[in-house]
Amino acid sequence: MGKRKVMVIDDQPEILELISFTLEKEGYDVIPVEDAEKALEEIKDKDVDMFLVDIMLPGMDGFEFVRNIRSQEKHKFTPVIFLSAKGEEFDKVLGLELGADDYITKPFSIRELLARIKAVFRRMQLSTQVKEEKPKKIVAKDLEIDVDKYEVKIKGKKVNLTPLEFDLLRFLAENEGKVFSRNVLLDKLWGYDYFGDTRTVDVHIRRLRTKIEEDPSNPKYIVTVRGKGYKFRDPGKEE
Repeated sequence: MGKRKVMVIDDQPEILELISFTLEKEGYDVIPVEDAEKALEEIKDKDVDMFLVDIMLPGMDGFEFVRNIRSQEKHKFTPVIFLSAKGEEFDKVLGLELGADDYITKPFSIRELLARIKAVFRRMQLSTQVKEEKPKKIVAKDLEIDVDKYEVKIKGKKVNLTPLEFDLLRFLAENEGKVFSRNVLLDKLWGYDYFGDTRTVDVHIRRLRTKIEEDPSNPKYIVTVRGKGYKFRDPGKEE
């Protein structure tokens, strides 16, 4: 396999240069870009394996850029890590809703950034291996998870999930009835110590429930075990 290509989009020259230099030393092929509009032009004739996107960009911001690439079949599932000086919960939730794989707040250490990049690539590789090793469908009452097609349906209707939402749901469903703490889920799905930010798991669980549960406030599939974590339940087996 050749070098992984990472596009870095940041309007601060010193940050763009530092990240690009560091990633190149780590063996990545880096495409540095100063603004989102230029980035959209660049990806027309370039393959990209990951986007590192600053949110507060001039003109088109990072959120709008990701909305744009997610509408393109080519980059529907390309990993995205947001970079931003903002740390409010609103920004994190919006970024994850758009299908970002991670979110890192400035100032951050290069070591932390590298760990997160490697973790996202590792998770994607493991997810691909699971699909190759276990091409199957998981059915729980009205919920159908097609691991091979990366597709989820409720009562026969397709549900639009982000890659991380799908992997989280698949992992829980494959381990039906087993309780997982937030830290264990971070380790299993994000692949590293998430620096104590377990709220990321809660955000994904909340988003999943709004998409697959008839009543998200009274979930039947993804259940909270107070003080312990979350587990997947097949309500069809309890009828």
